[in-house]
Amino acid sequence: MREDLIISNVISALKSVLKHDENKPIALSQPWFNGNEWKYVKSCIDEGWVSSSGEYVDRFEANLAEFTGVKHAVAVVNGTAALHISLLLSGVKQGDEVLIPALTFVAGANAICYLKAVPHFIDSDDKSLGVDANKLCSYLKDTAYMKGNVCYNKKTQRPIRAVIAVHTFGHPADLDALLEVCRKFNLELIEDCAQGLGSYYKNIHVGNFGKVSAFSFNGNKIITTGGGGAVVTNSLEVAKIAKHITKTAKIPHPWFFIHDSIGYNYRMPNINAALGCAQLENIEKFLKNKRALAKKYQEAFENLEGVSFFKEPEYAKSNYWLNTIILNEEYSFIRDLLLVKTNSQKIGTRPPWMLLNKLPMFRDCPSMDLKTSEYLEKSIINIPSSTFLGEGYVKE
Repeated sequence: MREDLIISNVISALKSVLKHDENKPIALSQPWFNGNEWKYVKSCIDEGWVSSSGEYVDRFEANLAEFTGVKHAVAVVNGTAALHISLLLSGVKQGDEVLIPALTFVAGANAICYLKAVPHFIDSDDKSLGVDANKLCSYLKDTAYMKGNVCYNKKTQRPIRAVIAVHTFGHPADLDALLEVCRKFNLELIEDCAQGLGSYYKNIHVGNFGKVSAFSFNGNKIITTGGGGAVVTNSLEVAKIAKHITKTAKIPHPWFFIHDSIGYNYRMPNINAALGCAQLENIEKFLKNKRALAKKYQEAFENLEGVSFFKEPEYAKSNYWLNTIILNEEYSFIRDLLLVKTNSQKIGTRPPWMLLNKLPMFRDCPSMDLKTSEYLEKSIINIPSSTFLGEGYVKE
């Protein structure tokens, strides 16, 4: 049968790139520690600076800001915390709606709910896997109205305050088009760069386009701090507020505990920042390997029937955080079987996230037509993407 041939060809293509020995499982995405990680972490232990203060926190923030070109970075405990603070600093309040792709990880929608705001789910496009800005613009013309300088949902009468742009699997969303939508409807743009470290939109690193943006350094990301995330901004005032409220809003004093507002215990521990400093020293090598691996996959899948390798948008330079293949619509029914077959042969693959509007806690949230997201959800397969695979070997 034709679908059997497609499955066989996909597995053969994967094995040709991975040089796969079936006795060695290949994870979807593993960290790579081949620099000063142990040296820096050991220094934290030796000196006793392991918690939320220490030289590595400041150093990691400075190095991250320098690499991304964003003026200020505030390190936090994880990417979800970074999104929470980004929403808060963008003026999102209880009862507001925030536009967010249905095709993304649950953290963004959770962070919206932390503020007692409401996720409003929007569609993605098949060019970037991020927000379809043109479709969103048309949708808002029909669904929203402006009262003063505030955008309102006609149906719910709630303010629509912001839009989250997710750089899905490391591929930058079409930010110019999204910024135009934001200008037209007076929305704050928040970049979810959790997957986007080392990705560029028109030669500018992602994270530079909104008032505030969020990064993640989970163990499966381009670099890792174990857990960890960062809030980045080009505004000194916003950065000062971010740093203050993520340190429990404590006024500096040698011994008194005085807090001047509601704060959050979100600061990144020094020992995690030490790991991040070592990882950032190798970021260029990591990115080079990621793109080399993506090129091998692109060549392997070039002429296969029924499936294609997802390539970066023309306007972008992607980090290829998670390499992705997409089944043609008529063959999307074999996706689950492909997942079973590859994982049974110890090749780590996974589907994308279940669309957020399908999750029980979000089923009553507003949503636009999600036709493209629904196709992508059932057709995408992420394939092994660990940085070291770009050098052609599998970790023992």
